[in-house]
Amino acid sequence: MIQGIIEFIQEYKYIVIPFLVWFGIQLFKVIYDLVTTKKFNFKRILQAGGMPSSHSAVVIALTTMIGKDVGIQSPLFGVSVIFSFVVMYDAAGIRRAAGKQAKLLNKIVETPGLTGVQVSERLVEVLGHTPFQVLVGALIGLIVGLIF
Repeated sequence: MIQGIIEFIQEYKYIVIPFLVWFGIQLFKVIYDLVTTKKFNFKRILQAGGMPSSHSAVVIALTTMIGKDVGIQSPLFGVSVIFSFVVMYDAAGIRRAAGKQAKLLNKIVETPGLTGVQVSERLVEVLGHTPFQVLVGALIGLIVGLIF
């Protein structure tokens, strides 16, 4: 049984390890929110944003594993590096800016007498990451990628 699980992980490590990294980081965020807010928010496991960046951890773990297995001179590693940079740029740049805009729009809509707009739900404000959150996620991904 355990041997079968180990063989499955080894055979599908490029899918299993990044998924486990993502799940572990998202679970950490749920537990951290529970400890700090005293509220259990299971939706947090699927939400973006926060410390550390699971997106960065996943892509860097995958890139590191590919670099170790096929070499850093391979085209696959090159594609993976570029993909990782795009994902991390998006997390710290574009999605973070969208989160800031959502926060501002929520304030505008909630200000009495300022707008006549009726909103049924607030916009999600935690979408992206600070550069530090992206860096920490990347470091976690590097360590996991080197281990596996």
